[in-house]
Amino acid sequence: MNGDWQARETTTHQDHVIAHVIGASALGYFVFDEALYILLDIGFVWMIFVDCEMGLLPHPVAVNELEIAEPLRNQIKADIDLLLSDKVSPDGLSQLIQTPVGCQIKEVSFFGQGNRRRLIITGEAASLAIETSLTTAEIQVYGL
Repeated sequence: MNGDWQARETTTHQDHVIAHVIGASALGYFVFDEALYILLDIGFVWMIFVDCEMGLLPHPVAVNELEIAEPLRNQIKADIDLLLSDKVSPDGLSQLIQTPVGCQIKEVSFFGQGNRRRLIITGEAASLAIETSLTTAEIQVYGL
């Protein structure tokens, strides 16, 4: 990891959310309106905002709260149903991106670098890095 990233303290709320996602597997994700939405195998969506604040909601609630057109909402719901059913093919998703296999969450680490934030989600066999910019509101997700 780049030496310029500095470990940051998490808030009590972040700690609470992280405690709930440990042991769950990340199945897929999408970015919308300055937030990353990660579908977990426990039927919840872990929302990570550009400043790395976070929330956790049952997937029907999380999707219904999105201010989007109904056709797009239905595509997201269909992708979630596919991912939760384990019957998804690599080209079967229209809105969500499938995470690497074996992304059962073991640890979450938080870092900062100026106006940028990074979460490292360490998984059983695969890990994810989430980088955000407070300046541009950009969110990037990549496997490690």
